[in-house]
This record gives sequence, C-alpha cells and structure tokens, in this order.
Amino acid sequence: MFRWKATAATIAIAAIALTGCAGGGDDSGTSDSGRADRLTLTAIIGPTSYDIGQGAEYGNRSPFFQAVFDTLLQKNGEGEIEPWLATDWEYNEDNTVLTLTLRDDVEFTDGTPLDAEAVVASLERFRDGTAPQAATLAGKEFAATDATTVTITQPAPDPSLVNLLSIAPGLIQAPSTFDDPDSATEPIGSGPYVLDTAASVTGTTYVYTANPEYWNPDVVKYDNLTINVIEDPTATLNALKAGEANGAKIVNNDTIPEIEASGWTIEANELDFQGLLLFDRAGTMAPELADVNVRKAINMAFDREALLEALQAGYGTVTEQVFPTTSVGYDEALDSTYEYDPEGAKELLAEAGYPDGFTLNMMSTAAFQTTFDLVAQQLADIGITVNYTDPGTGNFITDMLAPKYPATWMALEQNPDWQLINFMIAPEATFNPFGSQDPQVDEYISTIQNGTQEEADQATKDLNAWIVENAWFAPFFRVQGTYAVDADTDLEFWPSNAYPSIFGFSPKN
Repeated sequence: MFRWKATAATIAIAAIALTGCAGGGDDSGTSDSGRADRLTLTAIIGPTSYDIGQGAEYGNRSPFFQAVFDTLLQKNGEGEIEPWLATDWEYNEDNTVLTLTLRDDVEFTDGTPLDAEAVVASLERFRDGTAPQAATLAGKEFAATDATTVTITQPAPDPSLVNLLSIAPGLIQAPSTFDDPDSATEPIGSGPYVLDTAASVTGTTYVYTANPEYWNPDVVKYDNLTINVIEDPTATLNALKAGEANGAKIVNNDTIPEIEASGWTIEANELDFQGLLLFDRAGTMAPELADVNVRKAINMAFDREALLEALQAGYGTVTEQVFPTTSVGYDEALDSTYEYDPEGAKELLAEAGYPDGFTLNMMSTAAFQTTFDLVAQQLADIGITVNYTDPGTGNFITDMLAPKYPATWMALEQNPDWQLINFMIAPEATFNPFGSQDPQVDEYISTIQNGTQEEADQATKDLNAWIVENAWFAPFFRVQGTYAVDADTDLEFWPSNAYPSIFGFSPKN
C-alpha cells in the first residue's frame, strides 16, 4: 500500500461563469405528445468551430454537433450501428468499396436537399480539412452514383469505416455554407435542432430549437435544448445543486456521493484507461526497456487496486489490457497476468541485469501531480528511480509524441479495435512514436485487416494476448466516465462515447 494519504487528481481548468442558463426544473413538464419544453445540459468543453472541415469532433464535444448535423449512420444504446441518413450499406467482395443508400426525404434547414452530392462534398471537406480525425478518411475517394447512392473507395480494407460514419467523420454539413465565413458559428445541417445564434453566447451557452421539418421527429423529446459550457467541476456541482440543469458531465468521481445525496441519478461507462505507455520497446532511448523482463517488472510494480482507490475513489475497474471489454480481443483472464509483486519484480530486474535498478526519464504535469508521485513511489519500491520533467501543459502531448521520453503516464480512450490498433499499436500509430514493430504483430494486424470476420476476430484476440504478454503497456485501470441526470430526466448512456447521445435523454413523466 501507499505510504501517504493520496488525494484524487483533479484537472486544472479555469472556472467559467454560468450565463444565460435556462434552469432544468421548471421547464421539464411533459406534454401529451411525450415531449417536454426544454432539456438543459452542461458540458465541460465547447466546440472550436461548427465547420466540419475544421472543428468536427465527438467525445465531449459530440452534443453540439449531434444537435445540428446528422451522421450517415447512428449508434444505439448498446453501441451497435444502425441506419440513419444511410438506410443500407454494403461492401464489395474485397472490402475496398462501401456502397451507401441514402434516405430521399431529407433537407438541410436552409431548404437545400441532402442528396448524394451533398454527402460526397461533406466527406471530402472532412477528409481534406483540419479536424482532429481528418486522417481517418485519408486515401478514401467518394462518388455519387445517383441521387441516393454514395460509394466510398479505399486502397485497402478499413474495418473501422462503418463506425467512423456514425461519429465525426460521418457528419453532413450543408455544402451551401462551405464558403460562408460565418459557418464556424452559424451551422446549417439537417439535424434535430437549429442553433439559435441570437440566444447563444459562443464558448459559454448554446441554445437550440427543435427543427420543425426533422425527418425523424419521434426521436426528438424536447422542443428546446440548452447546453452550458462549465469547465470548473465545482461550478458544475453548484449548478446541479441549484437545479440549473437536467444533466451534467461529472469530472471528479469523488463528488458522486454528494451528487447522489442531492437526488441525482448516476449513469456511467468506462472508455478511458490510465497507465504507463512503455514507448521505447527497442531501447533506443532507455536501453533497459528493450528487455521484456524489465517491462514485465514495471507491470508487477503497481498495486492497481490501491491506485484506483487513491486516484479515482474506487470508481473504475483495474485492467492490464488496452483493449476494451467491448472488443472481441478482450480476455478477462489477461487482467491477472501481472499480480502486484514488488519482490518478484526485483528478481526480474536482476535477471535482466539491473539488480540495482536504473533511472527512467518521464514527463509530469502539475494537474496530475498525485498520480505522478504515486507512480514514482511504486517504481522506486522495485529499484527504478523516476526522473520527472514538466514540459508545461501545452507541450505535454507534443513532447510525448516527438518522442522525447521513453515512457509516460497517460489516459487514452479505448477505441473500437481497428481504430485502437491504428491509434496505439500499428507501426505508424500516433501513440507508437518510436514506431515499435514486430513480425508477429504485423501478421496479426494484416489478418485483422484482410481476413474473414472469423479470422480477424481470432487475430484480435491473439494480438491483445501478445501485447499483454510482451508488456508493451502497463495499464492501471479503466476510469468510470460519469454523467448525472436529475429526477425529471431519463438517460440511456451509450457505452462508446464520453458524452451521452442527445437522443438518449427523455422526460421522465
């Protein structure tokens, strides 16, 4: 156990005053139609731009985009892909061409038709833009073969493509706005709501009214929607207690008991894992990490249950896998590969030629100082001295991926399999900055991309087991993502995004 009392790490973010807030309590009465007047939510971050070529993003920014734009496909409460703008989709024999069939009854809110040409234009704008996920459509070509048919041609199979079309890359913006300099703040889509720019305050409060011509009115449960951006967790807690919202993203899990005591209901999922990324597996910067026994010893150094309790008040689940429980590759048994065993870890280090330990250079940042202190303490217990450098918050990711450090603590989202592989495992993956590569890993990845579904599923299982056995990472736990709703609101919290779908909210009465 730890030698000092730890407190949960908190994210250092500035407080923003709650302005123009429409309270949730008085306006949530339900009409005979099953719709209520207003849903008021809080979010911890606002959109940078409504232009999908610049700012389209899901995660915690998803409600802003979901309100005004439709996606080609949609996810349900179980995270399964369902028809939306596209009613049907089918791959060719070698999975390089995806054909989408579109609805023929959808218009943008400026009255222009949402047809295949508009879909192609949006996909191209996202691909060629600067939005965070733009690279996911790189190399893909789009064509409208008739008014309701779009083909996506890619140089090689992309098992993540259908999923991508249900999130940011699948957002469809009216092409009539592409040359409008105001499109960053005045979005035109075909979504369930229309942004009321006169009532909104960019960066703080976003007010929407229901789209009267929406093609799928049954899923719209409120006539009005307000999303208030509140970055400070204490301000969010105060807003909940004051009844100024119907739903709120909760950043600090140690406030859950206080929120529940106030009559709110907690909904949760687990998307992100926290732990060490042991980047330098070839030992080019830290020769010690080239020895798999050293990486295994690092895994054995951590008391994961104690870390979860100290850092997340116990809200989450310990894990030793970077693949999520929703992955076909996830194996519960792998979470017991490395028991907490400091003495066993020391023996492995001795076998690797480091009986007196060694020094490991890593980054830190003040916002998560408690985490870094505990990591250093547990590694010190097996003889590894951590030499921390704080590069400044603005340089943390840049220096990590430069790469300037052989290993680092990090919290990363556990994406769907193919996205995850290309995010942190493949040689060119963003979070594989040293380009770690192994013939066996390459073979698994090739099978996942090109094999039959059965072959791909087995290769994903084998890849995950290989990654754990060879200790490419040292995950600690999956963090509980928490969302609170008031007594007037029901919520079906989808399992695959940090923020709920706006279609998951409904009035309780």
